Amino acid sequence: QVQLVETGGGLVQAGDSLKLSCAASGRTFSSRTMGWFRQALGKEREFVAAITWNGGTLYYADSVKDRFTVSRDNAKNTGYLQMDSLKPEDTAVYYCAADPLGPRTDTGTYRYWGQGTQVTVSS
Repeated sequence: QVQLVETGGGLVQAGDSLKLSCAASGRTFSSRTMGWFRQALGKEREFVAAITWNGGTLYYADSVKDRFTVSRDNAKNTGYLQMDSLKPEDTAVYYCAADPLGPRTDTGTYRYWGQGTQVTVSS
């Protein structure tokens, strides 16, 4: 069992940066792929980024590539999403997830989810 808690959301202006954290409980977090997703008001949840258990492979949605950086610190059982050059269209609730049973970019395959943290980017 893995429990996830996201922190770091907030209200920022376009062009600003924000770093989200995902604290995990459970001894097996370090062996699981972790993903970040977001859901804007009235839209479906979408893939943002993912990182394999050892950080060896990173995945990004085209919309955030070159602006967002996913990372993790297994010693701290924590994952991160560094978001730079934020745009108003990045406004959404951001979720971290762990342990996909299928494609890492697929929302439906992750077993564990956090409660989400709101990110609002004003223009």
